[in-house]
Amino acid sequence: EGRLVTMHTFTRPWDVWEMHPRGSEVVLCTAGSITLHQESADGRASTVTLGPGEYAINEPGVWHTADVADQATVLFVTAGLDTQHRPR
Repeated sequence: EGRLVTMHTFTRPWDVWEMHPRGSEVVLCTAGSITLHQESADGRASTVTLGPGEYAINEPGVWHTADVADQATVLFVTAGLDTQHRPR
């Protein structure tokens, strides 16, 4: 079991939802602002806006996507095996 560590700069909203079934994902905003949308298996939805130094956790099985109004840089630590995507 490993983790995928990536950093991306976004300038527009994501066009997909994704879900990591094998473990939690840490989402750490390092610059700008990003709004993370989460949808759990039981239908609960939540939204959180992250600024520099703030983070959120995507629990295993939680679908998530994000909106970016201007620009944001985000560090992800992901249990990437078997990641799934669906259209937004």
